[in-house]
Amino acid sequence: MTTRRAVLFMCALFSILFINLAWAADTITGKVVSIADGDTITVLDSSKTQHKIRLYGIDCPESHQDFGQKAKEFTSGLVFGQNVEVKVMDTDRYGRSVGVVSIGSKTLNEELLKNGMAWYYGQYCKTSFCSQWSQYQEDAKNKKIGLWSMANPTPPWEFRRAGKTGSSTEATTQKTPQAGAYHGNTSSKVFHQSNCDAYSCKNCTDVFQNRDDAVKAGYKPCGKCKP
Repeated sequence: MTTRRAVLFMCALFSILFINLAWAADTITGKVVSIADGDTITVLDSSKTQHKIRLYGIDCPESHQDFGQKAKEFTSGLVFGQNVEVKVMDTDRYGRSVGVVSIGSKTLNEELLKNGMAWYYGQYCKTSFCSQWSQYQEDAKNKKIGLWSMANPTPPWEFRRAGKTGSSTEATTQKTPQAGAYHGNTSSKVFHQSNCDAYSCKNCTDVFQNRDDAVKAGYKPCGKCKP
């Protein structure tokens, strides 16, 4: 009987240790070194590993939608260059970690909802706090702040779907990158300065205020403009 209790105790102990290790593995801490758009950031951890983070439970307007650039600016203003903690909830089909991003006492996902810079993504938000997030969106709508100041804003998932079918005028509008010292091409991972012909290329949507930030984010300088 004593032996059996000892075995059960050890099993319980290992289960607790496993849960704690799993929790630790699902948390990323580091500095935000790049903002791709309102709901996608890059975090550089202490081992100099970069993590592409897609915010959980929300969906910001696309960059070439109304309020797309404002959402990106809001995210940049809150977390760019700051140390954050990411609770990883999932991994998406692109290999990005999908998570809840905390900075101090604030949660980036929630702040975007509260300020009308994102939609609550009910299709993918399945945890206990999601009902509260839905309420944050309703509060922003009632106050008509951010994108809710528009009469009939288009959800980004509908915008993307319309873009694939070519049925949306808004979806075919030229994508205009946010102004900044350097623009990074998310496809080639090359960055350009403002006098470069490729500065406003289709995929040049990552914005950096200085050269070091671009290099830290994994981008290479353009061989033509030599930033």
